[in-house]
Amino acid sequence: MNPGYELPVDNVNYNFAFLDEFAKREIRRNILKAISIPGYQTPYASREMPMGRGFGTGGLQLTLSLLGAGDTLKVIDQGADDSVNAVNLRQFVELTCPGANTTERAAEANIIQSRHRIPEDKLTADQILVLQVPTPDPLTIVEPSEARRKIMHGEGDYAPLLTRLYEDIVQFDEIAISNRYPTRLNGHYVIDSSPIPRFDVPKMHQSAALILLGAGRERKIYAVPPFTDAVPLAFEDVAFRTEAFLDSKGERRQCDRCTSVTSYLDEIIHPDGSRHWQCSDTGYCNDRCAQLQNAECEEARP
Repeated sequence: MNPGYELPVDNVNYNFAFLDEFAKREIRRNILKAISIPGYQTPYASREMPMGRGFGTGGLQLTLSLLGAGDTLKVIDQGADDSVNAVNLRQFVELTCPGANTTERAAEANIIQSRHRIPEDKLTADQILVLQVPTPDPLTIVEPSEARRKIMHGEGDYAPLLTRLYEDIVQFDEIAISNRYPTRLNGHYVIDSSPIPRFDVPKMHQSAALILLGAGRERKIYAVPPFTDAVPLAFEDVAFRTEAFLDSKGERRQCDRCTSVTSYLDEIIHPDGSRHWQCSDTGYCNDRCAQLQNAECEEARP
């Protein structure tokens, strides 16, 4: 997108939030269906967007269908607000949604669109989290037929998926899935949790915020309604675990900027070969730096 180009927002032929009203109503109806049956993959007519599929078109369509004048949106990519994908999606919303606001602080947003992360800040009942999803069905890795997968979901037959997890244990002595961890909702449907790390999966359990997941290429919407049980698949003798971020002494690493010991950390290797650890969620890290008034905190990530 050319940053110098401005869409004709005053043109009567131009529709708010890019999508036409019929498209937004259709997506909203399917969102309601998805909320009614937690984890059920609701098909919808995914529209063409002015960006390549795989760059968050599914999540963006959900966001544009929900966003209105006066709403505040935060866009995250890999936890960062300043990545190329996050900046472009945020600019697109700013150009096509006059009256809507954008922010880099999770607490100020009532709609949060994210790719690969759930914010560190605890979400509230007044917020909606939209996650981008490349492959919505966790059974894809064990069953190629969509018709057969639908039957398996309906019957709650996830034995092949559990076998896949067991094969990991046999080979690696643990479940080796690092992201998109299969998660069971309300004791029935198992969902693909999107490419969020295992660290973020427990945040779905009994979340006060509504979580919507959209796959533009696969044309599917599914949801984790507020205060819904979301339990990662595991075994009694091999429990689900998250990333620990331990150092050589077995102690939990802290963020080099804000000193957080509870957040998901990114490892950053500097040109001199030194290794540093920082919060993946840049908005959360910046807020902590401001609160701590730490002189060592920098305005930008190195």
